Amino acid sequence: MTIDFETPKPIAQMNTMLQTVAENMMRSTAREFDENEHAIPWDYIEFMHTAMRSMGGAGGLAPQEEKPKEGAEKRPPIGYQRLAAQIEMLAWGDVGYYLITPGGGLGAAAVQAAGTPEQKAKFLARFNEEKPTFAAMCMTEPGAGSDTSAIRARAILDEKTNEWIINGEKIFVTAGDKSFTEYEKLGKGFIVVWASIDPSAGRAGMRAFVVEAGTPGVKITKLEHKLGIRASDTAAISLVDARVPFDNLLGKPTVEKTTTGFKGAMATFDATRPLVAASGLGVARAALEFLKEKLKENGVEIRYGLPRQKLTSIEKDVIDMDVQLRSAWLMVLKAVWMADNKKSNALESSMSKVKAGDVTTKVTQKAVEILGPLGYSREFLLEKWFRDAKITDIYEGTGQINRLVVARQILGYTGAELR
Repeated sequence: MTIDFETPKPIAQMNTMLQTVAENMMRSTAREFDENEHAIPWDYIEFMHTAMRSMGGAGGLAPQEEKPKEGAEKRPPIGYQRLAAQIEMLAWGDVGYYLITPGGGLGAAAVQAAGTPEQKAKFLARFNEEKPTFAAMCMTEPGAGSDTSAIRARAILDEKTNEWIINGEKIFVTAGDKSFTEYEKLGKGFIVVWASIDPSAGRAGMRAFVVEAGTPGVKITKLEHKLGIRASDTAAISLVDARVPFDNLLGKPTVEKTTTGFKGAMATFDATRPLVAASGLGVARAALEFLKEKLKENGVEIRYGLPRQKLTSIEKDVIDMDVQLRSAWLMVLKAVWMADNKKSNALESSMSKVKAGDVTTKVTQKAVEILGPLGYSREFLLEKWFRDAKITDIYEGTGQINRLVVARQILGYTGAELR
């Protein structure tokens, strides 16, 4: 099989609709919700939920299986490619808004990666119900950031009630508030909490648990004030003797010699890191297009195709930004194509995330630099995009951690051998 770089018709049609949303609903109020960090744009949430249901349902980050019409020619799967294109366009509108688009997010991705068919049916179906619903992943802890094997949250089975009792503290949970707090306008969400069922087993003891919104003993303790993506909530969550049904465990309840539980977490990231990369590239594209627009207004046209020695310094910079943005997008396309075709993409996933983190940060910074006071002014959204950009290199594995993943994959080293 080969990668087809022609944009599939369903994705092109979807992008036309999403660009309208991005221009008229997201861009117009992006500054308002950036300055009022924990306000909730209900109009956007409800509109997007209705729109996605009309298109067949979103189901979070789990791509929908396409059912071709009878007699129609079967085409290659495009589920993750569709998601990447959708996310890039929404992030082009506003990445903070994109992060509060209804759906399962990382929580749904964890269920998709590690859940049983019964669990997928139970938990993923709710994202297509009448009310918009959210889910989140709870992995990072005060003492366990990039080193997820250092997680200290503990889950103990109460054999009398057949429930798991979970204790621990989680921080920097994207969409944690909307996923766990029972808002009247939202459906019943959930968080996926990573905890150990046997700390002595190390990574082999790690498991994911679906914790339903409103579960006693679970509390939102803090909403973070952030540099960027301020329309999105980022929460700290504590769990004190939280009781979770036995069947809410994703994976096997027994500890084996293999690191199956930890691999379940990594499988989630293999699927979602290219999508995070896509969101960053949406921000970078917005910044680059704005830069070109302002340069054109001031009589500066970029002369593509000329020998480099005949270009001005600004033209060289803009063309370099274009090249980096397009090369990063090609890496995303390869990673999602592999995911769609059920090929192992751990290497390509992390490479796309590293590249996008670098490109998004550098393109937005260079755009601010070239435009000077215009780029720095709050009159335009460019300074906001500069602030929004940095998170691409931080969440779902920092640039440094993903470089380690890439090196281990290429050189054949284990985590213990190359740290």
